[in-house]
Amino acid sequence: MVKIVAMGDNVVDCYLSQGLMFPGGCCLNVSVFLRRFGASSAYVGAIGRDAAARAIDAALASEGVDVSHLRHLDGPTAYCVIGHRAADRVFVTFDLGISMFAPSETDFAFVSGFDAVHIGQSSGLDAHLPRIARGQRLSYDFSDKYTGGKIAAIAPLCFLASVSAREDTREHALALARQIIEAGAAWCLVTRGGRGAMLASRNAIYETEAARADLVDTLGAGDTFIARTLFGLVSGEAPADFMAAAASEAARTCGYFGAIGHGTPIELGVDIDAIRAANPGL
Repeated sequence: MVKIVAMGDNVVDCYLSQGLMFPGGCCLNVSVFLRRFGASSAYVGAIGRDAAARAIDAALASEGVDVSHLRHLDGPTAYCVIGHRAADRVFVTFDLGISMFAPSETDFAFVSGFDAVHIGQSSGLDAHLPRIARGQRLSYDFSDKYTGGKIAAIAPLCFLASVSAREDTREHALALARQIIEAGAAWCLVTRGGRGAMLASRNAIYETEAARADLVDTLGAGDTFIARTLFGLVSGEAPADFMAAAASEAARTCGYFGAIGHGTPIELGVDIDAIRAANPGL
């Protein structure tokens, strides 16, 4: 069985319209999606000891993700308050809580036993990427926070580098993929929202259209695409096959609230009613 670990950010996404909080964060999401796709997956991160942490714990346990290296620390679990206009998310406010952490020697030893490790740009772990990439295939999500300097520093470490295109044109996606591959990444995934996605290597480019979706909530669609692509690459599947599967799975994610589901009533140390009143229409 393919073994992939995700290390880094987590959060509870608090939906004003639903009155529910959903476990999320790029790395947590990827760990869950990988397990759903058939990998043996693990999540390394940090949460508190509050209701939000209990919601994350319960979701990961029910999904079968290995949480033996999930820290429980004193302090608030990270949260993000989200509104919606139609199916598109609107980020209202957030608090990173105690989600930022430095990997221990035990963590480094643990991830060395996996076929690949996924880390997102919002995890605060960039300083540790060279050490991790020396022993494992590194998957890194730049999201839309890519600069020339960041690409030059991180792309050479990457087995898979993922980016979310800031512009709509195919030419922009192609130029971005080529820039990342020329910088040294083995593979580059460019997600383009409703315009599909592009996967590039030094020798080939694969593209897929977005699958038809009954849009409820777009949160987590990009993480779904990353997880299915990484699983396909590590498994040795044909790129055309796993790209089509990734598009279908991303569309499936758009059909329910929360990146991975598992909604529970919002319990945070903040006044959600006041936030809701200050943001009418969300």
